[in-house]
Amino acid sequence: MFKALLISKDDAGYRTALQTIDETVLPAGDVTVKVEWSTLNYKDALAITGASPVVRRFPMVPGIDFAGTVLESANAAWQAGDKVILNGWGVGETHCGGLAEVARVKGEWLLALPSNFSTRQAMAIGTAGYTAMLCVLALEKHGIRPADGEILVTGASGGVGSVAIAVMAQLGYTVVASTGRPGEAAYLKALGASEVIDRSELSKPGKAISKERWAGVIDSVGSHTLANACASTKYRGAVAACGLAGGMDFPATVAPFILRGVTLYGIDSVMAPLEVRQEAWLRLSRDLDVAKLDAITHEIGLSSAIATASDLLAGQVRGRVVVDVTR
Repeated sequence: MFKALLISKDDAGYRTALQTIDETVLPAGDVTVKVEWSTLNYKDALAITGASPVVRRFPMVPGIDFAGTVLESANAAWQAGDKVILNGWGVGETHCGGLAEVARVKGEWLLALPSNFSTRQAMAIGTAGYTAMLCVLALEKHGIRPADGEILVTGASGGVGSVAIAVMAQLGYTVVASTGRPGEAAYLKALGASEVIDRSELSKPGKAISKERWAGVIDSVGSHTLANACASTKYRGAVAACGLAGGMDFPATVAPFILRGVTLYGIDSVMAPLEVRQEAWLRLSRDLDVAKLDAITHEIGLSSAIATASDLLAGQVRGRVVVDVTR
């Protein structure tokens, strides 16, 4: 028996509760992991609250991330005692996830924990940080270098934005952070942002094409913010889009793409192939100053995850939330 958040949906409605369950609830998989740390992402908050139809089967243990130790393995790649991490693959949506003390998954979904990270540090990074690194890699592979100019990071106070700023600044880029919480300016500058702007500069309907400013953009907001970021990206610049906190719509025109040659990269972290994941985590182990994780991270127990999910959706949570599944 072990503790888990469990989401149910029946005639009584949609609900999430902290329960004690056994392994019969867990789906099929060839590796069983003792979860040590999980995390709370935007998608997890949507699942826990039912604010969006993230969960596709019930009952479901939410949590798209976890880090822990292999208990049992029928997969040749893993053996008991291995330290592993998991991000995405539909875990927490169609396959029971990490907001529990035990998880059972397919071995090919797991990655070895980088040797310079603890399991807690890996979850302080989590899917948000891994997604941020995928965005950084997209801009680098496009050819954008620090000398090319400013990098805009939207949704800067969130998990993706916080890690993106820390990494880009560490790599020598000039980062401009866009946030709806001006009180977080000192926090964002401590992470490495050179300037902080109010999200209202980008979140309202704008022009089809605007004055060139950004060499590159990392956007986790979508909607008008993404459209305005594209409209003000420099000639042959690039925008990496990875989120929809401001909406799923994209009220833009083709002008930035056909007049300036701007490239829009869609960043998917859920189903990214193994080699892409390995590259992202290798780079995180090299290019993220782990000393900044404490400033980015807020720790809660599993028992607080439901209340925190509502706070996260309300925009009241800064940076990353790590979850100690044992309390």
